[in-house]
Amino acid sequence: MRGHCILSHGFESGPDATKITALAEAAETLGWSCERPDYTDLDAKRDVSDHGDVPARLQRLLGLAQAAANRGPVLLAGSSLGAYISALASLQVPVAGLFLMAPPIRKGAAHPLEAARVPTAIIHGWDDELIPAAHVVDWAHVRRARLLLVDDGHRLSSHVDASADAFAALLKSL
Repeated sequence: MRGHCILSHGFESGPDATKITALAEAAETLGWSCERPDYTDLDAKRDVSDHGDVPARLQRLLGLAQAAANRGPVLLAGSSLGAYISALASLQVPVAGLFLMAPPIRKGAAHPLEAARVPTAIIHGWDDELIPAAHVVDWAHVRRARLLLVDDGHRLSSHVDASADAFAALLKSL
C-alpha cells in the first residue's frame, strides 16, 4: 500500500455516499487503502441548524487518523462538514495531503478554517448555495492549493467523476 485515505462524509450523508464511494474506488485503484468513518449517529443527535456534532466528529476522525499515521502516510478527504473536520484534524495529526470537496471556510462566527500546510486539492461548485465560491478561492489562494471550480451546487452531484479524477491526481502527486 502507498498510504491510507480516510474519507469523511458530509452532514446528512453517509459513508456509502456516491462521492465518497467514488474517491475510495479511485484511491484503491492507485494502491491506497481507504477507510470511511460513519458519522450518521452523531448527525442524528443534532438538529439541522447545528450541522452536526463537530467536536465528536473531530474526535472520531483524530482517533482513526492517529492510528493510521502510526502505520504510514495518511491523506484526509471529506465533503462539506467532512472537509471541515478533515482540515481541522490535519493540524493535530501528520498527514501527507488534504482533499476537500465544498469545504466550509467559516462555520458560524468562527475564524476562517485552518489546515496544515500540506498538498491540498479542492473541488467546489460555482453555484454552491451554502459556501460562496469566492471565499473558497481566497482560502485556496493563500495556501496555493489546487482548486477546481465547477458548474454545480453544494452537493457536486454533477461532478462525481471530476471529484474522483481530482482526488486521483492529488494521490498521484504525493
